Amino acid sequence: MMEPIFFEPVFKERIWGGTKLESFGYKLPSTQTGECWAFSAHPNGPSVVKNGRYQGQTLADLWGSHRELFGGLEGDTFPLLTKILDANADLSVQVHPNDNYAKANENGELGKTECWYIIDCEEGAELIYGHHAQTKEELQSMIDEGEWDKLLRTVPIKKGDFFYVPSGTVHALCKGTLVLETQQNSDTTYRLYDYDRKDAEGNLRELHLDKSKDVITVPFQEEQLVFDTTKHGGVNITHFVENDFFTVDKWEVNGQAEFEQEYPFLLCSVIDGNGVLVHKNKEYTLEKGSHFLLPSQFGQFTLNGEMELIVSHV
Repeated sequence: MMEPIFFEPVFKERIWGGTKLESFGYKLPSTQTGECWAFSAHPNGPSVVKNGRYQGQTLADLWGSHRELFGGLEGDTFPLLTKILDANADLSVQVHPNDNYAKANENGELGKTECWYIIDCEEGAELIYGHHAQTKEELQSMIDEGEWDKLLRTVPIKKGDFFYVPSGTVHALCKGTLVLETQQNSDTTYRLYDYDRKDAEGNLRELHLDKSKDVITVPFQEEQLVFDTTKHGGVNITHFVENDFFTVDKWEVNGQAEFEQEYPFLLCSVIDGNGVLVHKNKEYTLEKGSHFLLPSQFGQFTLNGEMELIVSHV
């Protein structure tokens, strides 16, 4: 019988990480845990199935051997990667390449377009999103002269905000931010600026200035997204973004609603509250921190409870 496939999260310790991921019920490896990889078929942190007939297999195993679970989608690698990030300190200022540049320069790795849902943040929090250079020459000059205050564009944020971050966008999460990130299945990041911080051995972290200059989009143009919210039974569905890489929605469950799974797959992350998923008269408990995949041909199911989910598909 088809069933939801739950995954064990993979944790990554980071210089900027903290302990906020404990609020999802996770046991963390350290007090500098920056990332929870919720759905990952990337070799740097493969997710493992924790229930049912596929228990112990990785998401990459399923993609390789059970493509029917994904509606027969084509491609060498599973397309998406979902993370929760705890920015206990400022992240480095970064930019990601597109598919063509990454394929040519990063051993065939995918490029990285991503998006962020702000689960929570401190009062007065902000993030770096874009830059102020108008030409490539101006960009290179500002970088070479270290004119970061002049170059970098900061925006205030609040809980519930959503940001789309296409490849080529200068960006950084800042201190006091908890984010769910949906992205292409890539671990390629070009570090542009790191506040001259030193690691535990007293070394500056590596920068990738030449590659950053190559891929930064100039001038920066923020894509104007329109967020539509519709009611589906006891669920409010907010449609955030839809493009060639992913579609991302937020489901706010306040009661009960029936759904039909009509996509190649659905990735569902419970970011608050709890409830149940009912499928073919079987109940599955959902709680904050649950991450589950609904495969192709899953059919009808019911959600019931008080919870918020971020849901993505291709």
